[in-house]
Amino acid sequence: MGNPLLIFWRQVFGQEDDRRRVRRATLRVAAASAAQASATIFLVMRRMRVPLIVLITIFAVSVLGLTVIPGQDDQGRPWRMGFFDAFYVMSYTATTIGFGEIPYAFTYSQRMWVTISIYLAVIGWAYAIGSLLALLQDRAFRSALSLQHFTRKVARLREPFLLIAGYGRTGELLGHSFDALGRRFVVLDLSDERIDGLELGSYHADVPGLTADARDPGHLAVAGLDHPCCEAVVALTNDEEANLAVVMAAALLRPELPVIARVTSRTLSERMQAFGNPSTVNPFDRFGDHLRLALKAPASYQLLTWLESGPGAALPSRGAPPRDGRWIVCGYGRLGRELTADLRAEGLDVTVIESTPAQGEDADLLVGDGSDPWVLAQADLDRAVGLIAGTDNDTTNLSLVAAARRSNPSLFVAARQNRPASAPLFGAMDLDALLVPTEVVAHEVYAQLSTPLLWRFLREMPARGDRWAADLVGRLTDVCGTRLQALWKVRLTDEEAPALGSWLASGTAELGTLLRNPEDRADPLHAIVLLVVRGREVTLAPGDDFVLRSGDELLLAGWAAARRALDTICVVDAVREYVVTGRRVPSSWIWRKLSRGEPEVEEPATRPPAATRS
Repeated sequence: MGNPLLIFWRQVFGQEDDRRRVRRATLRVAAASAAQASATIFLVMRRMRVPLIVLITIFAVSVLGLTVIPGQDDQGRPWRMGFFDAFYVMSYTATTIGFGEIPYAFTYSQRMWVTISIYLAVIGWAYAIGSLLALLQDRAFRSALSLQHFTRKVARLREPFLLIAGYGRTGELLGHSFDALGRRFVVLDLSDERIDGLELGSYHADVPGLTADARDPGHLAVAGLDHPCCEAVVALTNDEEANLAVVMAAALLRPELPVIARVTSRTLSERMQAFGNPSTVNPFDRFGDHLRLALKAPASYQLLTWLESGPGAALPSRGAPPRDGRWIVCGYGRLGRELTADLRAEGLDVTVIESTPAQGEDADLLVGDGSDPWVLAQADLDRAVGLIAGTDNDTTNLSLVAAARRSNPSLFVAARQNRPASAPLFGAMDLDALLVPTEVVAHEVYAQLSTPLLWRFLREMPARGDRWAADLVGRLTDVCGTRLQALWKVRLTDEEAPALGSWLASGTAELGTLLRNPEDRADPLHAIVLLVVRGREVTLAPGDDFVLRSGDELLLAGWAAARRALDTICVVDAVREYVVTGRRVPSSWIWRKLSRGEPEVEEPATRPPAATRS
């Protein structure tokens, strides 16, 4: 046993030392990145040093010559030009302005010297302008200039923003989703074309973007890793080692920030977990989970994919994949292994087709080209119930789908799309399920960051059963139609809902009463509460008689007009009074004084149609 006082000292001041060490490391990275961003002026001075020296030398020699060469005044007497007059003459001569000969007409010697100075100045200016044009086209100068411009834009951000490392198809989808919510984000990517595409993107706000390697902590610092408004970091590059480097930098320099990384390797995923336990998204593993959910609970899968797609998404059709029978998986790479394990975990038979198997592969594996009719016949395609074309080649996957449809039209077919350019081709195929890894990652990251309660709802929802999910889909379509409307969060606190404090404390604050139209309380708001969080207790899709309490957090889905109406109810006492009791209370102090003594109008406390209980 150690000294208790010493242990307490280490716990308190040791944590303070850790915070100071992290702060010092962040400041060092920020200082290095700031020095890198201010390198433009030094690059200009270094590249233009010789041309400027040449110009200054020509100008100085020309001025000195005019002061040394003798001239004559208007009466023919000898006269020497002063330094200021010589400087003035050379200023307008060397700049091609040419006012004239002052203060007296030049002698032939002076004119000869001025002629020489003019040609020297032309040569000097040509050299300087050529050097400047070469500098403007220099890659290092343009990089330094864009870095400086990018740094200023990030420094001027005064609202929460998301730092996205990697602006491929996944980053683009995520960026457009966040932009639709009015959220800001900053982008790092190695490709100049992708960064240039930010300027052409139809975003509501300016998006700072920099062509840089996200593995460099200095570039992450320039992009706002140490900015107080940075709310999260997302690593979406195609290089998983780079994603690991981003996770490491964020965990060591800003350990309080949430980090989400794309990863398909289990080894790298385990290495990432050693740095602050970041959230990792494996699109192949996630698609396998989705396929298992679609097999067991089609309505739950339909609800999950609809909510993950975000506001404006159309209601996906509810599939009916076969729950019994044998499946064929073409391609035994990372996706094939995940899907094979998931299907067998559901008790299904799986036959794997792989063209180049490795040693020690699955025993039930057929070697060959899956698009070959002979190979499909060997796999007994006619008796299979489902086929997954999961190779990393879109042409091969399309060939597999076409061959499978030709041999067995009733087959349940799922395919993997690798390149965004192939989307029209896969859209033209009659597919029952389509895996687009970029979209899977974008949807999951969106669900985690846009509204944290949505991610919690999606994790809890499958356990409620398929019948419950089907009922909730019906309620959502009654409110929103076939396109998902707004998703938002409400905290029932004194700061965010000051008008509800006394009502919540009374113990009679029912959810159905709160969700009434402030214009006519007989009509319910076009909104549904998907989730209520009370401490560690979670309630999914509560009924109208659910009693609310102070501190509850609500996740709602519905129309934007319902969101505005609910915000008014939460902050305006008169509106809350009418919604709860039906009494029309004057909102201003003057009208309350004038109406004192008059009977208040009370409307019957009609109740909106009760929603289906969860």
